[in-house]
Amino acid sequence: MKQEHSERVLTLRSFLAGTYPLTRATTRPRKLNGGAIFICRRGSATVSIDLKRYDITPDTGVVLLPGTIFRIDRPSDDFMISLCSFSSTMFQEASFRIGLELFNFLKEHPCSAIPDKNAETSIAIIRSIEAVYADKQNRHREQIARMLLRSLLLDVYDKTHRLFDRRPATAEGSRKEELFRRFMALLHEFAGAEREVHFYADRLCISTKYLTSICRQLVGASAKMIIDHCTLMEIKVLLQSTDLNIQELSELLHFPDQSYLGRYFKRHEGLSPKDYRAGCRPAATTETDEA
Repeated sequence: MKQEHSERVLTLRSFLAGTYPLTRATTRPRKLNGGAIFICRRGSATVSIDLKRYDITPDTGVVLLPGTIFRIDRPSDDFMISLCSFSSTMFQEASFRIGLELFNFLKEHPCSAIPDKNAETSIAIIRSIEAVYADKQNRHREQIARMLLRSLLLDVYDKTHRLFDRRPATAEGSRKEELFRRFMALLHEFAGAEREVHFYADRLCISTKYLTSICRQLVGASAKMIIDHCTLMEIKVLLQSTDLNIQELSELLHFPDQSYLGRYFKRHEGLSPKDYRAGCRPAATTETDEA
C-alpha cells in the first residue's frame, strides 16, 4: 500500500475499509472527526487512546468512537490492520437505537483481545464493507456501508457481553443497570413520541431525579439528554429516508405542530429540518465520491 494511505486511514470523511499496514508513528495525538473499528492482523504497536496507552497485538480489536484522541506510538515494521473508518454522521446513524451502555463500555475499554474463533464474524463484515468500498459505481454504496457498519457494531455489542462484561455487580448496581435497560427499551418503543423524563420515570415507578442520576452514573449523560439524542436521530432518519413533509413529521412524532418541531430541531442542531434535509444528501454524495 502507498504510504499516503497510512495518513488517510483514520481521517476520511465518509467511509473507508480494507487491510492496511500502518508503519509510521504519528507525531502527536489527533482528535478523530469520525469513528473507526479495526482488528490487528499482524505485528504490534503501542497506541494512545484518549491519552491512555495500550499494547496492540494480533487479534486485538479496537473501537475508536467519534471524538477519540488517537496516536500510534511504536508500530512494528509489519504492523497491519483490517479497518473500517466512518464519518461521525454515518457512525451516529448506524448506531441509532443500539444501547448507549455499549458506547460507555467502549469508551472505557476501547481495546480487547479477541480469540480467533470469535473474530471471524467481525472480519467477515469488515471484508464485506471493503468490497462495498471498492465498488465505487454502486449507487447505494453509502447506504449499504451504513447497514454493514450497524451489523458490525451489533457484533461488537455481542462480544462485549459474551466475552468481556463479566464484572461482578452489587445488588444496587444490578438494579440501576436493570432500570437503565428498561428505560432504554421504553425509549426505543416510544422514541420521538414521548420526550419528557417524567413519562419514563412514571413507567419505571421511580422519580425523575433518580432516573437522571442513574443515567449520569452509567453513561455520563442526563435522562433528558439521552431522550433528546434519540428523538433527534429519529427525526434525522425520517428526514433522510422518507419524503414526509415537516407537518407530517410533526404529526408522526407527536409534536404540537411543525413550528414546534422546527424550533426543537434548530435549537439542538443549529439548522432547520428543511435545511438539514436539503444538505445531508448532497453532502453524503460528495463525501462518498471523495472516498
